[in-house]
Amino acid sequence: MLQRLQIQNYAIIDALNIDFSQRLNVITGETGAGKSILMGALSLILGDRADTAVLLQRDKKSVVEGVFALGGKKEVAAFFTANDLDVEDEVVIRREIAPSGKSRAFVNDTSVNLEQLRGLSSLLVDLHRQFDTLELGESDFQREVLDALAGQGTVLEEYRGLYRNWQAAARELATLREQQAQFNKELDYNKFLFDELNEASLRENELEELDQELKLLNNSEGIKTALSKIYYDLQEGEQPLVQQLRSLLHSLQTYAGYHAELSALAERMSSVQIELQDIAGEVDRINEEVSYDPRRIEEINERLSTGYKLLKKHGVQTTGALLDIYGQLEHKLQDTLQVEAGIAAGEKEVARILKEVQQKAAVLSKSRQAQATPLEEKVNKLLKQVGMPNARLKVQVAPAELNAFGADAVEFLFDANKSERYEPIRKVASGGELSRLMLCIKSLVAESIDLPTLIFDEIDTGISGEAARQVGVILKGLAKKRQVICITHQPQIAGKADAHYFVYKAVKGEAIKTNIRLLNQDERITAIAQMLSGEKPTAAALENAREMVLG
Repeated sequence: MLQRLQIQNYAIIDALNIDFSQRLNVITGETGAGKSILMGALSLILGDRADTAVLLQRDKKSVVEGVFALGGKKEVAAFFTANDLDVEDEVVIRREIAPSGKSRAFVNDTSVNLEQLRGLSSLLVDLHRQFDTLELGESDFQREVLDALAGQGTVLEEYRGLYRNWQAAARELATLREQQAQFNKELDYNKFLFDELNEASLRENELEELDQELKLLNNSEGIKTALSKIYYDLQEGEQPLVQQLRSLLHSLQTYAGYHAELSALAERMSSVQIELQDIAGEVDRINEEVSYDPRRIEEINERLSTGYKLLKKHGVQTTGALLDIYGQLEHKLQDTLQVEAGIAAGEKEVARILKEVQQKAAVLSKSRQAQATPLEEKVNKLLKQVGMPNARLKVQVAPAELNAFGADAVEFLFDANKSERYEPIRKVASGGELSRLMLCIKSLVAESIDLPTLIFDEIDTGISGEAARQVGVILKGLAKKRQVICITHQPQIAGKADAHYFVYKAVKGEAIKTNIRLLNQDERITAIAQMLSGEKPTAAALENAREMVLG
């Protein structure tokens, strides 16, 4: 709700401060008094572009400030959270235009850009002016009207939850299919590499061990010759080293008791003699084990040839690296199988949720179609009352692709002259027709939709008499549930006001300034009488005005 509007240094407005009623606020005044200027200033805090031409005093900035009461609107709270703004019970929107031409916007003293300002103001104010592109022509609003009349907010939320689940499941399935497509590109090659390594059946460190064994076999003759010579010299020669060392040891042991250090030397020589004897035994054993085996050499060469080809192909140096690649390939092939299983499960899940979505969409569609004809009849009846007897509304609910709100394309069609040629509202309705049509529709859904403050700028264009009175009756009814601000030239509408503001021009110094004041009951009667019969109202006009005000 717009509680207060303050305007400074704007066009021919020096300074204004307007406190609005929660119900029906009517603004009247002579043509040229400044009502359109008032709306222009209000448009600034709704996000319109600024122009320094509006500065009354060129050396001072222009300031327009609106104070709004939130009243617990969830959409506004969500907007504040999404834009990192502090949520408060009262929202102050301020727009400043500097003499330099720079324009700034603030929400609760926090600077915001125009896009943010428009987003917030659209949740707070619904401004209807002639020639505006109104939300009435937007399909989302048209659908919301049918849903509100059908009272299917809960069903719609259930549908949207299912739809989000379906979309999420479909995205997950699409991701799996992308993975499968990528896997399939590499599948044949990976399987070939895997089979090749699997067939090789390498064990840990096999190639390194085979290489060592091959070197041994290739040098087996030289090794045996060296080992035989060593064993011969140690054990079997004409003077074996082991035997010579034993004889020397025996000679030393004869005199060991005569010198303290000879005993220690004898022990050391005994250890050497035993060690040489053990070495001779080891040499003999190894010599027996080493043998030249052409068949084994051939087997090893074939195995190494296979292994070296695999090392070169995969660009690695060790058996362990090949085994790591083998494990990676095995994992990729398993992933392919898992993706295939995931796709199969995902397809079932998507189909299951889709069926639920379609069933819930059918419920929504049935309810919308059920509301189409009653809405047409009620709106067309109201159109006659507001001075549009030849106008007709037709509500078209056609099948559409599944979307976040169902499977319907809702379109309001309009025929202004009983031509039976219905066209989308946005293409054929004039500004005045749109305003009155919007008034009729919103009066029907006011209790079902959380509408913001409604502002109607000259909704009464082209009507008078009973039609104007009916517009006033509808505005009065609409204002029982929410704030309505209406600029009008019609006394029948002004008579329905809860708060009546009068815009006028006054001479201040050598300049003419626009002012506004809240009229009391007697002033209202006089102002409405002047609207009926001129500047000097007749007694009949005053009586008629009194009846309009006091009802």
